[in-house]
Amino acid sequence: MKKLVILSVMLCLYTYGIGQTLQTTKPVPGKYPELEKMTPGMTEIWEPEVKIIQPGVTNSDAPSDAIVLFSGTELNSEWTDLQGNPSKWIVKDGVLISTRGAGFIKSKRKFENFQLHIEWRTPAEVSGESQGRGNSGVFLQELYEVQVLDSYNNRTYRNGQAGSLYKQYAPLVNVCKKPGEWQTYDIIYTAPTFGNDSASYVIRPRVTVLQNGVLIQNNVVLRGPTEYIGIPEYFIKKHGPGSIELQDHGNPVGYRNIWIREL
Repeated sequence: MKKLVILSVMLCLYTYGIGQTLQTTKPVPGKYPELEKMTPGMTEIWEPEVKIIQPGVTNSDAPSDAIVLFSGTELNSEWTDLQGNPSKWIVKDGVLISTRGAGFIKSKRKFENFQLHIEWRTPAEVSGESQGRGNSGVFLQELYEVQVLDSYNNRTYRNGQAGSLYKQYAPLVNVCKKPGEWQTYDIIYTAPTFGNDSASYVIRPRVTVLQNGVLIQNNVVLRGPTEYIGIPEYFIKKHGPGSIELQDHGNPVGYRNIWIREL
């Protein structure tokens, strides 16, 4: 019995001591355990290694992962008319020239997200004014037009001049060269995504354009397809990959050095 009493007393004292220890080590409200000290290696990502490609000799030359759509020689291996037949556009002295009445041409390949480089030249001999002077266009996925126009000392509506996303966004600045001089477009395009509703975007298409090395369209969000008459939002239809199209607008606009990188 004496041993039992002694054991009970010892147990009580032990329990009391543990309780006191827990009370004295109780965390202070709002204070957290000290975190492991950060090191530089904790935020370094090594794998997978970034893909290596070879750039062109100049910024206008195609890099090693680009698809060359026109290099100055043969046309029909990469382009057709809108019906899939050989195009009636002509190639002369390394230049692809729009021929009046020949209609649009389109790339045989279809694309989604891409970087497109294209060089263009309006006629040196000035003829016409406003939209009738050096008019053509680059259509992305067959639907969204970056306007080509002689906009050097040639006033027209601002959302229809060279570098505009036609009838949607005017360019930030006019950097057009004189008629007959070569100009460049470098276009970054992000394709739209669609849900179950085929008449609306989940994510809208986006376009960035540099003309002659100058930013003129800064990641703009398109309202819908290019329309000459009407509201773009009313013409949205679900689509997948599409071709690059070049417009015949009745003026002999020239193109060269066309290449594209899929993103």
